[in-house]
Formats: sequence, C-alpha cells, structure tokens
Amino acid sequence: MAKVRVQLEKERGVEKARKPMAPSERKNEIAKLLIREGLLTEEQLHYAKRVHAKLTSQRSLLSILEELQYVTKDQVQEALRAGLPVPLGSLLVELGYISDADLTMVLDSQQEHPKAKFGQLIVELNLIDENDLLRVLSYQLGFPYIDPAVAEVDPKLIERGKVEVYAENKFLPLHYERDGIVIAFADPLNNNHVLAAKQIFGDSLVICIARERAILEALNRYEATGRKADKAGNRAETGDNAVVTAVNTILLEANKQNASDIHIEPLRDKLQIRFRKDGVLIPFKDYPLDMAPGMSSRIKIMARADIAERRRHQDGRIFFDEGGVQIDLRVSIYVTIHGEKIVLRLLGRQGELRAIDELGLAPRILQRFEEEALEAPSGVIIITGPTGSGKTSTLYSAVNHLNSPSCSIITAEDPVEFVIEGISQCSINPKINVTFEETLKHMVRQDPDVIVIGEIRDRFSAEMAIEAALTGHKVLTTFHTEDSTGALLRLLDMQIEAFLIASTIAGILAQRLVRQVCKDCAEEHPLTPDELRRLGYGLKEGSGLTFKKGRGCRKCRYTGYKGRMAVHELLIPGEMVKDAVIARKTSHEIRKINSQTTGLVTLLEDGICKASQGLTSFTEVIRQLPRLDRPRPLVEVKRLLGVH
Repeated sequence: MAKVRVQLEKERGVEKARKPMAPSERKNEIAKLLIREGLLTEEQLHYAKRVHAKLTSQRSLLSILEELQYVTKDQVQEALRAGLPVPLGSLLVELGYISDADLTMVLDSQQEHPKAKFGQLIVELNLIDENDLLRVLSYQLGFPYIDPAVAEVDPKLIERGKVEVYAENKFLPLHYERDGIVIAFADPLNNNHVLAAKQIFGDSLVICIARERAILEALNRYEATGRKADKAGNRAETGDNAVVTAVNTILLEANKQNASDIHIEPLRDKLQIRFRKDGVLIPFKDYPLDMAPGMSSRIKIMARADIAERRRHQDGRIFFDEGGVQIDLRVSIYVTIHGEKIVLRLLGRQGELRAIDELGLAPRILQRFEEEALEAPSGVIIITGPTGSGKTSTLYSAVNHLNSPSCSIITAEDPVEFVIEGISQCSINPKINVTFEETLKHMVRQDPDVIVIGEIRDRFSAEMAIEAALTGHKVLTTFHTEDSTGALLRLLDMQIEAFLIASTIAGILAQRLVRQVCKDCAEEHPLTPDELRRLGYGLKEGSGLTFKKGRGCRKCRYTGYKGRMAVHELLIPGEMVKDAVIARKTSHEIRKINSQTTGLVTLLEDGICKASQGLTSFTEVIRQLPRLDRPRPLVEVKRLLGVH
C-alpha cells in the first residue's frame, strides 16, 4: 500500500519539482513490468515491437502482445494490482485510452495548474470518460470499480449513519459480504474518509472505488425517498422554485455558450442536460431524476403545450425574456421509456445572418451561384443537406442577397427563424389551419418575384415549387438529401415528371458543416498511407499532402476546434445533365456527367481543399462528408474552385 500511495502522490503532482519524463522515457512501462514479473521475455517484446512498427493503424503495443498470446489480460491486471509503480499517464497510453501526444498535453497543462490532479485534468480535457479512468485506477490501485447506480444498496445499512457524513467524506455504504461491508469511496486512499467509515461500520470494510458524482447522486436519491410525509408540502414548494431556477439557468447558459440546441434527457438514474455546440453534443449538468416531471411541466407551460399529456409527442415554441436576455426557442417533446425527452432549438439569432460572400463558398462556386442561379430570371434553387448542416442560414443569406425595393419576396416557413426587413414572411401554424398546402395556394396570388418555401417536404410542396417556377417565378427552398445529385433523384422518386425537373431546376447547392481547427493550437498533420487510402488517394496522388489538427488549448476548451465552417457542392444542370435526368439514369451516372461537364466539385473534394488550407482536419472530413466517388488530384480541385 505504501508503494501505491507514493505513486498516487506522483500523479497528483506532489512531486511538482520533478521534471516530467520525455515521451521516449515513459514508453512500454507495462511491458517492462511484465518482464520484471517473468511473464514476458525480451525476445517476445522485441518481436512485438517489430510487428507494431509495421502497422499503419493506431494500436497499443499491449494489444499486440495479447494478440500474439504472449500475455493475457488477467496476467496484466494481476501485475498491475501487485502494487508495482506504473505512472497513470503511461498506463492510459499503453492501454490505448489516450495517445502519447494527449499525455504530453496533460502534463503541460499540469505545469500551468500545479494544484490540479492528473486524473481531474484528463477528464476536464475530454480525453477520457470518467468511468474509463476509474476502471484504470482500480487496476492500478487494487480496488474494485463499482457503479452505485446499478449496485445492490441496502437501505438499512445506510440508516446506520448520517447522509451528511457520507456526503462530506464522499463514500456510500452498499451491502454486506462475507469479508465485511462493501463501501464505495471516491478517494479510497484518503485516510480521513476511510476512518470516518470505520467509526460507523467497524474495521471489516471491503473498499471499492466509484465516481464522486455517482456517490452523491445515490445519496440524493436515498434522501429524497426517505423524507417524512409531513414535509411533503414544503418539499413541493421548494421543488417548484428549484425547477424554475434550473430551467432559467439552462436557457441562459445555453445562450451564453452559443449553443444551437439543448437536450434534456431523463435516463434510468438521472436527468442529463447536454448542449450542442459546433455540431457536437457536450455534457452541461446532471440533475436528480425526480426533477424531470417538474422540469417537463415547466417547459410545457412556457411552450403552451398540453401539461396533462404525457403519453404523446408534442411541439411548441418559447419566447424567453429574462434579465434583458431574449431567446426564441423551438420545443420538441418526445416520449421515452424513462420519461419525456425535450430538445430546444435556439432560433432567431440575428448575428448569424451573414452576407452570401461570408458563407465560405470557394471563389468560383460563389461566382457561379450568384450569376447562374440567383440571378437567373426564374427556376427552382435548392439548398440541400441533412438536419443541422446550415441549410437555413444559407437560404436566408441568399434571400437577403436578392432583397431589394424592386423585388417582391414572400415566404412560407415552419417556423420563421430569421426576420428580414422588406420581405413578407409567413409562419406555418396548423392549429389554425395555416398549413403549407393552404399557404402555397395563396402565395402565387400575391404577385411575388421570389417565392421562398422553407422546405420541400412532400410531393405537394415539390409540385407547387415546380409550378411556380414554370409560371416565371424564382423559387428558393431546402431539401434533405445527401448531395446535389440526390436532390434530382429524390424529386423523381416523388413522381415529379422528369422533363419538368430538367426544365425548372436552376441550381442545387449541397452543404455540410465541419469544425474549424483552432488557430491557437494548430499543428501540422502529414497524412499517413492509411489516411490517404480512406480519402480515396493512392500513395503517389497524395504524396506530401499535409492537413492540420488542433492539439488542444484553453481557448478551444482542449477540443482542438473552434467554430464551424461550411463545405459546399454546387450543381448547375447543363444540357447533358438534363438529358440524363429525362433518361432516368442512375445516381452514379448522373454524378459522373456532372463532374465531367458542369465543373462540379464534390463535397469531399471541397473538404479536402479546405483541409489542405489548414481550415479543418482529416477527422472532420472523414466524419462529415460523403465519400461517393474517388476525389480528383488536389491541384485539379483547386483549379476548379478558383483557389490558389
């Protein structure tokens, strides 16, 4: 135990004056331990290193040793639990939880925050989940890992002491075993905490390790169910105030962090709150599960939804005004097995309405989109992409570009997300029979020059858009398809006549949003042969191709990314493309004709071009962009995009 304590103190930064080991010095610590224990030979390690060096994928040396059947997982665990010193950082690297670069980043951050624990920092930097960290710690310290949410808990055992004492010392009594009473500690090496437990339960303790938050949540649940009935009225009043405060705090904090969505999710043992920022969900806060009904009711009241209905999905809208902060939110309530999941989308953010030349369009795509699509006398212009790809922002930018005193613009939207002066905007409201069908019939009677349909949802809205274009109107709308060619095929699937599609579509702009590499911590990322293969390049084609990636810093919250940007694909149908649509050729054939005759640059190619400029990363290109065809050489792509 003394050896373990010395090691934990090292990880906590007690020996701050000691210079951190260089990467070369901290490699293969587990392998060295296995050799000292007689479980591995030098020859076996040498061969495993040779195999590891030849692999292009990121795999740990330990996994190679296990695959070669030189050692087993049980042998590794027993060696680690023997109390022999292996630094936690090295352990995480060699078990494959983090990379060596991640470890260097944590150690650098520890130099800036000397009082912070190693384990605390690595969780805060989003490099490892807290549960995974505790499992590794249980290997290193020799204490079993346990999750109080699923463990057997004996209420009579908890009654032997005060909940306040348990919370103060961060432990939770669970149940009896043959060897003693099982108790979960957040820090099992804290003598004061263990002594407090022994004063209540005696010396026969089976010590386990658990998440501090899980321990406190379990205590809160016990305390909530154990309150006396004569305090029920006071608890309800306090609960109501707590719910209102919690909802207001969530909304204000989401607005402050520039989140696009708020997810309120009841799980089996907690109410989880997450924000979507830059297209990625990040945890915000967890609440006790008993707050879920109250929070759901509060949001329903604000959204004017049916507060008594808990069996059906509902929608609504909130106009929140608190302390000078005004937020417009769209509400979706979805019934799950654990309760009602609520997603709130933040709307009406006027600061996001950008000029069309600020959308990140490549020079030649921007020029063609303006001249050949937006300035066409009539026709349908479609912005396409999946949910959350920025279609609406691009649509509004295009509408704002066309907005002038000599142009009449009318819209049908569900809902209106940006208010633009000078245009007539209609928000769909089915409750009073202001539906898409009813609205679209009346739009053409308003003598408009430009008609904006928020989204093509079905055959009726598609037909109305086509008919409006045929009568000389310019129609702007959005569509959910994978790429620009997919929009043509989906219209065909809606039973729209092929010759009508060919004669009315003026342009299709497909897009995706990718995260931008943080400029403050960006570093070079030469692509490996395996990464080139995943992009669709051979070694010769991609030779010397270098992207960038963020190492992680305080300014980007150690994610390596800061902000998002759009990647585009513009299709202006030429005669050969129109003939292919009328002939109902396959998507592959139409896409090939597009690339060869219209100068189309695919989403993947535009993403590769932006990544080569250091704007986004390889990970984002692979994660977000469809890889339908092999990309052309980067030099040719840049020429087509007008990028130098």
